[in-house]
Amino acid sequence: MAVEYRCCGTDFFVNILIIVLLVMFAGLMSGLTLGLMSMSLVDLEVLAKSGTPNHRKHAAKILPVVKNQHLLLCTLLICNAAAMEALPIFLDSLVTAWGAILISVTLILLFGEIIPQSVCSRYGLAIGAAVASIVRVLVWICFPVAFPISKLLDFLLGHRVALFRRAELKTLVNLHGNEAGKGGELTHDETTIIAGALELSEKTAKDVMTPVSETFAIDINSNLDRELMNLIIEKGHSRIPVYYEEPTNIIGLILVKNLLAIHPEDEVPVKNITIRRIPRVPETLPLYDILNEFQKGHSHMAVVVRQCNKTEQQPSSYPADSKASTSYRYTLSCLNSPTSSLAVITSFTSNENIFLSPG
Repeated sequence: MAVEYRCCGTDFFVNILIIVLLVMFAGLMSGLTLGLMSMSLVDLEVLAKSGTPNHRKHAAKILPVVKNQHLLLCTLLICNAAAMEALPIFLDSLVTAWGAILISVTLILLFGEIIPQSVCSRYGLAIGAAVASIVRVLVWICFPVAFPISKLLDFLLGHRVALFRRAELKTLVNLHGNEAGKGGELTHDETTIIAGALELSEKTAKDVMTPVSETFAIDINSNLDRELMNLIIEKGHSRIPVYYEEPTNIIGLILVKNLLAIHPEDEVPVKNITIRRIPRVPETLPLYDILNEFQKGHSHMAVVVRQCNKTEQQPSSYPADSKASTSYRYTLSCLNSPTSSLAVITSFTSNENIFLSPG
């Protein structure tokens, strides 16, 4: 039976004040449930390290509170439920039972759910930082009940993984690329580079190699006459592969800068020029590994083969008494037909795959 309070009496205003506080408290708990639980630890760590000064300050306050997400969730829900269950008790002392039900449902729905969640979904970071100390107190108050439930949730559901998978991150970058030029902070070129880098793990040497048929290379038995020198200048490459007899039998490379002192009239044989060792890589080698090798500076060009010989040997068909550099004769292997060169890959084509990736 409802307890009657005289209108405008002290008890009446006390009950009104308690009802208002309960609605506000329930609304705060409901809003924080949406606002705080929608922010992952990764989001907060990103804001704490690279956000605006205000975002960094807010994220630093919220991170310790959100660290145990299931404990926070249980605390907010327990407090919200307690406030909503207590509201009809105080309303019942002012109005009839049906009136208490209607008023409590209206107040909770409007001021305890819709408005708070709408506000906290937009300003959750600032509001969460402002009431972080209050939430800590509530966590300790509800700890005896919330902690066992949170541990049960940890056991049944595990911890939420907030990191993006590679495909998700690439899609996120592409969405930013679609907004390039429309007020977004990332330009189209930036998103293209990021998307290209994310694709590297899925690509191998076969995906970016230049086939031997399309590669400019010279025969070791040819001479550096005017025609060949003009062709080298016309191609504009800094490194040129050298093959023996067959274009698929690439045995090394020469640096164009080493040809500056050579006169076309002398028709110097290519085999008299220093021929550098050229690495051989399998066509299935990940592009990341190739880039890492190029970054070491030992070579900026490699030959792509179907399989690589584990041991290197001197070409059996190459004349041993030639004047070719010893760096070639004792370090380079001659590829047999099962391991004929398929293509050539350079550091330029590898990097181009990042910068010009279609995404």
